[in-house]
Amino acid sequence: MKRARNIQHAWILACGTELIIGHCADTNSAWLAEKLASVGIETERIVTVPDRATLLANALREAAAAGDLILLTGGLGPTEDDLTRAALAEVAGVPLTIDPPSLESIRAFFAERGREMPPANEVQAMIPRGARALPNLCGTAPGIGIELQGTPCFAMPGVPFEMRAMFEREVLPELAALASSRVLLSRNLHCFGRGEADIGQSIRDLMAPGRNPIVGTRAGLGVITLRIDARAADPPTAESMLDEAERELRARLGPIIYGRGDETLQSAVGELLVAANQTVAVAESCTGGLLGKLLTEVPGSSRYFLGGILSYADAVKTRLLGVSQETLRSHGAVSERVARAMAEGAAAALASDWAISITGIAGPAGGSACKPVGLVYLGLKTPTEVQVSEFRLGEHTPREVIRERAARCALNLLRLALLERAKSDTPNPQPGSNHPAKPV
Repeated sequence: MKRARNIQHAWILACGTELIIGHCADTNSAWLAEKLASVGIETERIVTVPDRATLLANALREAAAAGDLILLTGGLGPTEDDLTRAALAEVAGVPLTIDPPSLESIRAFFAERGREMPPANEVQAMIPRGARALPNLCGTAPGIGIELQGTPCFAMPGVPFEMRAMFEREVLPELAALASSRVLLSRNLHCFGRGEADIGQSIRDLMAPGRNPIVGTRAGLGVITLRIDARAADPPTAESMLDEAERELRARLGPIIYGRGDETLQSAVGELLVAANQTVAVAESCTGGLLGKLLTEVPGSSRYFLGGILSYADAVKTRLLGVSQETLRSHGAVSERVARAMAEGAAAALASDWAISITGIAGPAGGSACKPVGLVYLGLKTPTEVQVSEFRLGEHTPREVIRERAARCALNLLRLALLERAKSDTPNPQPGSNHPAKPV
């Protein structure tokens, strides 16, 4: 590449009509932007382009004129709507030529699977003259490395696992040598139990523009994610800055922070149950098994999750959970009394240390003035008592959101109760606690 060093800004182009019309989500660009940041390259713009040769060529010209680097995904397949090769050749002002090693690799790909290469796949071995092919160890489409108006450009397949493998093996090492000397590292912390505005007020100074590290927030289904971005001369310094910021956030926000990175509410609950050597069971009505599904998403959840009773009908609440007909008649299925009885019944039926129950009105119908859509009762049977909490999740909230939030609220009630019990049982920090030295 002509540019020896100091690539600071990149453009990412995602090619595919399916992305424009919403049939597929562009996950590649976000992943690439994070990888670029890790070597100190800031993504200046992400552009989604349909499978139209003129529009793609124009986007490449604009990116070449404005950025220090172009990453392009998609459009390298064998069909008529795969136009990336031709667009690169047009912008570079060179013809397409067959790359013999790539052609042999494509033939070998099919031969290893006992098939003969279809003639249409030969086009995938064509690259602009003067460019270089980037080997694809996971599929048939090689990538292309080329300069466009002096700007390095790397075109990669749109299939995510093919693109990621190619980028990390063929592109990232080269970019690390060409990038500026500074890096940008990020860390996500996840919160539950307070609103985004409330959390934002508590950490307002940490979110001030121009601060380093800087904290941002993102909300989704009751979970508030805090993103910490740290810029530094090298990764160890950036990691140290992230650690310091995390300690400060945990000191301010306490146990509402339940995890970081890929950790979830259910994994935090699982870690606490394993540490306590205790078990949990569930009894669900309006969530229809969603709480049990979340708990069993965690590998190894059989160590603590015994099972659940899906008591959608009142008769099942009576027969399997021991909820009396009188309680149902007097208070209704969506009530504090029924949530309490369901939790007690689940713990008794499955012989668990803990039990969670959910009963509510998920809508869109079934609500009333006294019991509107979005009303949910959560019962929590601890080893010593039964607690019931009432939540109002919104009359106009979509059914699927009410169900999801109810399940997450139940997990969080269990998590907080486990934390309290762990603190009372031992002076040592427990897994999942708010101890700064050991994130959840």
